[in-house]
Amino acid sequence: MEESVLPTVLVVDDKPENLQLLSQILRGSGYRVKVAGDGRAALHVSQMDPPDLILLDIMMPEMDGYELCRQFKAAPQTRNVPIIFISALSSPFDKAHAFAAGGIDYITRPFQAEEVLTHVQTHLTIRNLQQDLLDQIAELDAFAHTVAHDLKNPLSLIIGFTELLALDNETMTAVQRAELLQNVLKSGYKAVNIIDELLLLSSVRKQDVPLQPVEMGRIVQNAQKRLSLMMAESGASLVLPDTWPASLGYAPWLEEVWVNYLSNAIKYGGQPPYAELGATLQPDGIVRFWVKDNGPGLTAEQQARLFAEFTRLDKIRADGHGLGLSIVRRIMDKLGGTVGVESEPGAGSTFYFTLPAADAIIRNS
Repeated sequence: MEESVLPTVLVVDDKPENLQLLSQILRGSGYRVKVAGDGRAALHVSQMDPPDLILLDIMMPEMDGYELCRQFKAAPQTRNVPIIFISALSSPFDKAHAFAAGGIDYITRPFQAEEVLTHVQTHLTIRNLQQDLLDQIAELDAFAHTVAHDLKNPLSLIIGFTELLALDNETMTAVQRAELLQNVLKSGYKAVNIIDELLLLSSVRKQDVPLQPVEMGRIVQNAQKRLSLMMAESGASLVLPDTWPASLGYAPWLEEVWVNYLSNAIKYGGQPPYAELGATLQPDGIVRFWVKDNGPGLTAEQQARLFAEFTRLDKIRADGHGLGLSIVRRIMDKLGGTVGVESEPGAGSTFYFTLPAADAIIRNS
């Protein structure tokens, strides 16, 4: 495990021997440790690099542990960080004072190493569970908002066109009625597509899949079949490579990635749309798959908004790309890959994703 992902514990104590002992205990169990010998240093360290948990002494010069705890809880960076007091003071009054200041637990000196580690692990677990719950609530709120936002337009169109048919049916020509019915049908398909995307996003979040060798040529072929009507109506043309570097992934999800990338190339490409597909085997054993379109290109600001996290879609609407590319990002996160776009105004856009390479070359079907 990389050090950057290890839980960080900040130990605050004015006695060097206490800092050394607790640091040895924590580092020996795989924690990343930061130390501070007084309140001012602790506040500086915590603001620069907020820890996951704080072990805090009470009896310190200038600023005691109670006051320091209150300042931690007042600062946005450390407001939700669990604080465990660790002190030789053992009276009920001292413990009550510690909890009133914002502490979540209390360890009395002298202590056993196992005791400290148990308390630390328990509260880190609780904090992780709380954060997971907050993330799920945020995503549920965003999910509900996205359903309302994205479905409102096609459903409103269906209602509007149907009302016109009901009110003016007798005075309309057959051509006018057929046109309105076609618009109702298109809006219905759009609503169903939005629902399918939301269901896919939900399933990707809940499901874990093993990485397996995939036939990328066949996956792209399936994506093309699903987009055949759109391609025919727009006059779009695609250029594919003769071979694809073999890679590891999950075929059903990768088909959705290609459908999103190709449909965007068709919708936002030139007139007529033209897209070139390809893949590049990189020296680090990663394959970069890409779609280059002939559209107007994107500004740096537009690019920054494209792959917004799903929980931000209710705040950032990416000019029609948002939901689909949010799904692409979620899929590639689950597959251990990356996503991105390279573009500049007037020069088209290249959307890409990466996967681990396999050992063989698989030819197009």
